[in-house]
Amino acid sequence: MNIILLGPPGAGKGTQAAKLVEERGMVQLSTGDMLRAAKTSGTEMGKRVAEVMDRGELVTDEIVIGLIREKLEAGGASGFIFDGFPRTLKQADALGELLAEVGQTLDHVIELRVEDEALVHRIVNRAEEARAAGQPVRADDNEESLRTRLAAYYKMTSPLVGYYYAKGLYSRVDGMAAMDEVKAQIAATLDA
Repeated sequence: MNIILLGPPGAGKGTQAAKLVEERGMVQLSTGDMLRAAKTSGTEMGKRVAEVMDRGELVTDEIVIGLIREKLEAGGASGFIFDGFPRTLKQADALGELLAEVGQTLDHVIELRVEDEALVHRIVNRAEEARAAGQPVRADDNEESLRTRLAAYYKMTSPLVGYYYAKGLYSRVDGMAAMDEVKAQIAATLDA
C-alpha cells in the first residue's frame, strides 16, 4: 500500500508516518531525508545531488524521482509513505508515471486538516517551551515565518487536493484531534 500524507508544517505528518512505519512496516520516503542520505552515499545519483546542493541550487524533480525510483525498486516494504512529495501537479504526474513503470499504485492521499490559528499557536508555544528548557528549536518556528510557510503550503498543494480527489484517492482527517485519534482516523481510511 502506497500513500501520500499531506498537511501543513506542524500538522503531525512525521509523527503519524512514524506510527505507520512501526505498526505496518511501511517505509517513509521523506524527500529531505532522502536528499541528505543521497548526498553522502557515493552513488552516481548521490554525486549529482551533492553537486547541485553544493552549488546552493534546488534539486530538480528529475533527481527526486530518480531517488524515489531507487527506493521503490529496492522493495522490501509493505508500502511507502510519501512525505513532502509531491508538492506540485507536475510532480504528482511524475510520481504516477513512476509508480506505473515499477508496477505499483498509489492507494490513498490523506490530508491532515488543521485550523491555522490553532496550529500557529501550538507551534509557537511548543517552540517557546523548548527554548525555555534549553532545547534546540527551528529558527523559523515563529509566528511570521509560520504564516509564510502556511501560505506557501496552501498555494502549492491546493491543486493536489483537487487532483487526487478527482482520482478518488483523497481523504482528510482532523489533524487537530489528539494524536491517537488522528492515528485511528488514518487507520480507518487505510482499512476501509
